[in-house]
Amino acid sequence: MGDVTSASSPVPTAPSVLGLAPVIPVVVLEDAADAVPLARALVSGGLPAIEVTLRTPAALDAIRAIAREVPQAVVGAGTLLTPEHVAAAGAVGAQFLVSPGWSPRLLHAMRDSGIPFLPGVSTASEVVTLLEEGVTELKFFPAEAAGGTAYLKSLAAPLPRARFCPTGGISLVSAPSYLALPNVGCVGGTWMLPADALAAKDWDRVRRLALEAAALAV
Repeated sequence: MGDVTSASSPVPTAPSVLGLAPVIPVVVLEDAADAVPLARALVSGGLPAIEVTLRTPAALDAIRAIAREVPQAVVGAGTLLTPEHVAAAGAVGAQFLVSPGWSPRLLHAMRDSGIPFLPGVSTASEVVTLLEEGVTELKFFPAEAAGGTAYLKSLAAPLPRARFCPTGGISLVSAPSYLALPNVGCVGGTWMLPADALAAKDWDRVRRLALEAAALAV
């Protein structure tokens, strides 16, 4: 996420995770006990970068467990809304941070954490503002509702420094059209995590779906 240097407050450039895999699974976990077997299934399927969203009470424990027990995974925290979320995610070992949108306070907290991050954007004005802050890697959210591939394609020429991880409404069928864009590094998705498979703890099915997603690399 982001070449996070600015003229006013230079900081070291954080490493990117956009190139780890074509797809970042976006995980919502109700039970932290499922975190490790789920992460192992995703990694085995070729998707090492895993975003666990802070939408449930189990999320922080899930991130901690993956960070400790699945060293092949690069586990991140998603749905960050406040500086407190950033601090909590860092404390449990999150290796990247993702927000659905951003504010100056949230941006500064993510930048000051030293952890790679993707702030969410959905307009050209937001992209320009973040480029001024030195942030070049962004989450485009909600991707389908905000204009999809046509919108991202229209940003490529005037804003060539910006690179995106589109997330929101993307499927196995639509993902290739996003990944073919020059300003898209990867996509976020949930299709490899069907609710019935998670409920049944069918980790082999998750692994097979992850293999399909990993094969989308272009």
